[in-house]
Parts: sequence; C-alpha cells; structure tokens
Amino acid sequence: MTMTTALQQRATELHQVINKYNHQYYVLDNPEVPDSEYDRLFRELQQLEQAYPELSTPSSPTQRVGGQAL
Repeated sequence: MTMTTALQQRATELHQVINKYNHQYYVLDNPEVPDSEYDRLFRELQQLEQAYPELSTPSSPTQRVGGQAL
C-alpha cells in the first residue's frame, strides 16, 4: 500500500467516523464520545487536508457546520 493510498483511506475513515459522531450529537442529541475525542479526530482530519489538499472534498466534515437546519 502506498503512502498516498494509506492517507486516502485514513481520510475516508475520519470522514465516516466524524459524520457518525456529528449525527449522534446534532440530530440524535446523544453523543457517543467525549468532545475531546471528537476534537482530536477533527483536528487530525484538518491536518491531513492541510498537508494534502487533494484529500479535501466539499463533503468533508471540515467544510460543513453543525447539523440539519431547523
């Protein structure tokens, strides 16, 4: 596995996990992890996207705010 492939896989994993946690927090009002864990994962994704801009997508959790509009 190349480094680029590993980074893409990690970014995809982070997208999925952060999206899941966002849904639990904002929609279900039932967070599964402490804020500190969420923040750590979010920062990891931000750092990956800053170091490798090609990993940043419009659907990335770093490009959205909060949950659904009321």
